[in-house]
Amino acid sequence: MNVIPAKVAGVQRIVMVTPPDPSGQIHPNIAYAAKLAGVHEIYKVGGAQAIAALAYGTNEIPNVDKIVGPGNIYVAAAKKLVFGKVDIDMIAGPSEILVIADKNADPKYVAADLLSQAEHDPMASSILLSNDENLISKVNCELENQIVGLPKMDITQKSLENYGKSILCESIEECIEIANMIAPEHLELMVNEPMNYLSQIKNAGSIFLGYYTCESIGDYFGGTNHVLPTNGTARFSSALGVDSFIKKSSFLHYSKQAVQAYGHQIETMAVQEGLQAHANAIKVRMNKS
Repeated sequence: MNVIPAKVAGVQRIVMVTPPDPSGQIHPNIAYAAKLAGVHEIYKVGGAQAIAALAYGTNEIPNVDKIVGPGNIYVAAAKKLVFGKVDIDMIAGPSEILVIADKNADPKYVAADLLSQAEHDPMASSILLSNDENLISKVNCELENQIVGLPKMDITQKSLENYGKSILCESIEECIEIANMIAPEHLELMVNEPMNYLSQIKNAGSIFLGYYTCESIGDYFGGTNHVLPTNGTARFSSALGVDSFIKKSSFLHYSKQAVQAYGHQIETMAVQEGLQAHANAIKVRMNKS
């Protein structure tokens, strides 16, 4: 999710940082995935210290120009601090899911998807919007059943208690209106004919359409990037992508004739702004011409 867009954009040096296990080793799955993706350098370091090393450089780790990828609250804070020295993708907060479900949605599916985000973090957000009170009741029962026995049951329970919510709406359109206000990281449209509603979604990091498109597919297999804006920032930002690694420069060329034709207008505007040296830069060219 981090490497492939950079590769497509033509980034020449791709560095990965990952914390080692107690024996000082990187998990072989991570190492193999990095090799397949085309990572050039791997450093065994994590946390805020890894962000500092990438931004400022050390004797062992040359600095980079951009840092991408989610982390815990310390990583997010570190990325915020180094922004300006380097570019960053975003300041990612705890994971979020918002499910819009109609009366035809399977309560088991809805509950399972809400739990899939709640297990991330006690501060993760799991919200259900529906126009069917009966569905909401069944989903709440399913949440109680499915949470039992989860390896991260304590975290999941705290997440639901702190940031879990079910909201009964008048219509699916009202659900969408609220969703656009929240601007969630992950938005699931568990409704009949979801494509009919897609154009109404204005603010969401990633959108999952239909009863069978769970967020887990996007995480692991579907191909959509899951480095996504959180905490309402989907109102003005997007998922990590190829364009995240592309920068642009403008360029301008004026001929002698163009300066003669438009120089007086340029000089006038510079004088009106009180920047005489700007005006002179045009004036000397007009006089010489």
